[in-house]
Amino acid sequence: MLIDWSYPDRLLLELADLPRDPLPEAVRGHEAALRTVARWASDYLTNPHPELGRKGPVCPFAQASMDRGTFYLGLYRGVPADRNEVAATLTYYRDWFLEMGPSRGTAAQFRTMLVLFPEVPADDLTRFIDESQEALKIDYVSHGLMIGEFHDAPPDKAGLWNDDFRPLHSPVPLLAIRHMVPTDLPFLSHDRDYMAAYLRRFSYDDIPARLRAMVDEAATTLGFEVPSPTPSPRPMAHTAELT
Repeated sequence: MLIDWSYPDRLLLELADLPRDPLPEAVRGHEAALRTVARWASDYLTNPHPELGRKGPVCPFAQASMDRGTFYLGLYRGVPADRNEVAATLTYYRDWFLEMGPSRGTAAQFRTMLVLFPEVPADDLTRFIDESQEALKIDYVSHGLMIGEFHDAPPDKAGLWNDDFRPLHSPVPLLAIRHMVPTDLPFLSHDRDYMAAYLRRFSYDDIPARLRAMVDEAATTLGFEVPSPTPSPRPMAHTAELT
């Protein structure tokens, strides 16, 4: 369990904390939601799904995040007064996430934070979860992060490989935070600000070969210079020693 002593009512639970009974006082009353999300992550995110449209688990990063002990659960108690309150909460957790360690490499790639909003009623899911995610996305992307919305309506966003699949389903409303990775391109290539942040973070050499045509097309459409590979260093000429 991680605690910010400046705000002792705000903490991050690790999966290893959940077998404790009782859980810390700051999360009392929401034990069921926290344990439900932990089971959902283990049963849904880390496994294949018949409607996903590709091989592999629903989330390619979840299992490694759990195995490494870098899968965290935060909690918002009550119903937000408005979207500004959601934004303030997520800004707090964004900053905490960024302070945790490296922003690049394997250690960063598998860090995950889920901020639960278990008391948000069904009628307010769009306003507090979907619309907040959309409003916060540019701020997160500019920090090299991704933010995703999950709830049981579910959010009306199709999967990348199956237009009929709605992958953002979860039993408890939440917003998920992780570091941006090169394969996030399909979520960003339609927007100039998102693409600018993506191209600042990743060089052409970082981008998988299968996505480079998409980078070229997005750059051309959005008015960026088309990125190019880093030139290989020229071999040094060998000079014969004069005797």
